[in-house]
Amino acid sequence: MAQVARPGAGGRTPRDGDAVAGAGIIEAARNAFAQKGFHGTTTRDIAAAAGMSPAAVYVHHPSKESLLFQISRHGHQAILDAVRAAVVEHDTPTAQLRALVWTFAYRHAAHHTSARVVYYEAAALTAEHREVVDGLRDEIGEVMHDVLAAGQGSGEFRLDDIELIARSIAGMGVDVARWYEDGGPWTPEQIAEHQAEAALRMVVA
Repeated sequence: MAQVARPGAGGRTPRDGDAVAGAGIIEAARNAFAQKGFHGTTTRDIAAAAGMSPAAVYVHHPSKESLLFQISRHGHQAILDAVRAAVVEHDTPTAQLRALVWTFAYRHAAHHTSARVVYYEAAALTAEHREVVDGLRDEIGEVMHDVLAAGQGSGEFRLDDIELIARSIAGMGVDVARWYEDGGPWTPEQIAEHQAEAALRMVVA
């Protein structure tokens, strides 16, 4: 008869404990990479921040690079899911672009620690992992490109170069992660509102 895992302290099963430990390591790695950079962070740094031994880290993750990959993949996938959801909630390209840019900017402010790691430590990924992350980044760009093309087709937008506009808008949002600080003069909502309006001024005659 198969044995059922019994809850331990706090009603957690061993599998629950593994999940909590794994999440703690991810959070510790994210903060360490953001503060020290990927190459400046050691496995010992991550283990200490997570309250574990260095050997315990390898139980959950085979390498420091695999931690970076998991953080990067999750970060890009979360942004992709969010902008897709923002677009489908609206019917016109103008409303879709506003919602997309608002969501994109908001996430880069509200999750600025993760975003810094995702964008500024990508060079440390292996070629295989970088391909996966770049694929997700391309999909995010395609969502933006499709909305801009729809707006141009409907006559709502006047664009000389869709690709240039798309990259300019995306770059504006990505850069938020570089300079945003918790407790600063602007909230994520204020930044998102400002960038959404700025994007519309870029495309609407």
